[in-house]
Amino acid sequence: MLELFKTFFKIGLFTIGGGYAMIPLIEQKVVDEKQWMSREELLDLIAVAQSCPGIFAVNISIFIGNKLYGGKGAMVGAVSTCLPSFLCILTIALVFQQFRENTYVSHFFHGIRPAVVALIAIPVFRMAKSAKLNRYNAWIPVIAAFLIWIMGVSPIFIILVAGVAGYVYGKYLKDDFAQN
Repeated sequence: MLELFKTFFKIGLFTIGGGYAMIPLIEQKVVDEKQWMSREELLDLIAVAQSCPGIFAVNISIFIGNKLYGGKGAMVGAVSTCLPSFLCILTIALVFQQFRENTYVSHFFHGIRPAVVALIAIPVFRMAKSAKLNRYNAWIPVIAAFLIWIMGVSPIFIILVAGVAGYVYGKYLKDDFAQN
């Protein structure tokens, strides 16, 4: 469990941009380096973590910790993911007034914004590959993104509709499409 703690503490410490920016680091550590699970298992956990209430990064660390060590592993995963942010926020709160108007600090944060976008984009492309997107189903995430971003449709509604559509397709239509 110490290895689980160290892994998610490092991920929490060195990831700027929130839970989705953590996905490449989680994939590297959990799948490639530690081999705690396959990419497909991680993709499934990401889908579940996104649909659960709460902070995405904490959800994913809880699920991985639980898979490895049960309830105690889930607690270790949650604490180790939250602890770096808590310590950083505590430190910032103690010294924030001194650096509030510092132009270097302001420029630093403006500079890392594009890097955060890249950190989020990379796992999107990897997840698309793992989800076996092709010319027949690539329209689904495009339409979902359009509905959420442009039309303001709730992501919860998108998840529910996608879940029902996936169930109906798998249960009733998959064989019909395979025959054609």
